[in-house]
Amino acid sequence: MRSAFIAICLSCVVLAGTAGAAAPPPALGMIQADVRGQRIEGTPLTWDANNVYLLGRDGRLWSFKPAEATNFRQIATRFQPYSVSELRAALLRELGNGYEVTGTAHYLVAHPSGQRDQWAQRFEDLYGSFVRYFSVRGFTLTQPPFPLIGIVCRDRADFDRHAAKQGMSSAAGVLGFYDLESNRIILYDVQQPGGGDDWRRNASTVIHEATHQMAFNTGVHSRYCPPPLWVVEGLATLFEAPGVHDSRSTTQLGDRTNRERLRDYQLALAGKHDGRLPAELTASDRFFQVSPAVAYAEAWALTFYLVETQSRRFARYLALTASHPPFSEYTAKQRLGDFTSVFGGDWRQFDAQFGRFMEGVK
Repeated sequence: MRSAFIAICLSCVVLAGTAGAAAPPPALGMIQADVRGQRIEGTPLTWDANNVYLLGRDGRLWSFKPAEATNFRQIATRFQPYSVSELRAALLRELGNGYEVTGTAHYLVAHPSGQRDQWAQRFEDLYGSFVRYFSVRGFTLTQPPFPLIGIVCRDRADFDRHAAKQGMSSAAGVLGFYDLESNRIILYDVQQPGGGDDWRRNASTVIHEATHQMAFNTGVHSRYCPPPLWVVEGLATLFEAPGVHDSRSTTQLGDRTNRERLRDYQLALAGKHDGRLPAELTASDRFFQVSPAVAYAEAWALTFYLVETQSRRFARYLALTASHPPFSEYTAKQRLGDFTSVFGGDWRQFDAQFGRFMEGVK
């Protein structure tokens, strides 16, 4: 069975493509299989005798052992995502009564009935701001290969159920998350009864998680070989600032400053620039588990410094981090090499210049 499934994968036509691109190469074949009791359709991205990585027609990433697949066959010579109408119908079947799905140019947003104006356009506006921000800084974005899906849960209990389905722990105070595997944003609408009525409580969560989703679907990051975590979280915290996610109406440096992260940075990191922390965060994600508040503050500050002072170089660095082969190991040596190839290998000097810039941020 295992060798037969691999043979099916090998029979799919595979053309060369950019490893870090948001979409798969257009000529990848498409297979159908039953995996752990669920029928899936998609294109195999990479495989060996032990694992298959497959991109589903809805944008979900699947990982399974070849022996887990039954009733498999090749169904097309080219990958074809589900249509918008097919995705909409699937979402409504999944969520059940009490939800609607609203479509925009780039999104399908499932939300409690009657909330079209409150949600869909917010996501679409964020997408427009994201594209404008990167375009003027020399970064060429790709079109998302699928509609970007957001699920706005009707209440906290509903959010907890969805989080559990994705294997996420919905800790107190967590209002939403982006799930890399399903490629969805799932959040809790705090405007609903029992949750208060202040949109601003949701705003930073929506912006942060939407930034993750947009970055992983427009070629800024690769879903198949993610960049260092400080790059992912630095970009998301950068966009929380009004002058970044709404740059047309706010133009001052202070508007582009994330005040909460700046406060954390000043409390924990001001004056500590010997080169060790940027190098450690680039080589490994471990510090996010050891000291998350400090790691997030440093990630934001590093990203803020680079986009404000070296935006073209930062764009080149992002392109490098997104260029590694799908599902390959992104080693510490490679991570450090990507950074130093763009910004130089003198970590102490880099950190000192970074520190001088941050001293002037008020």
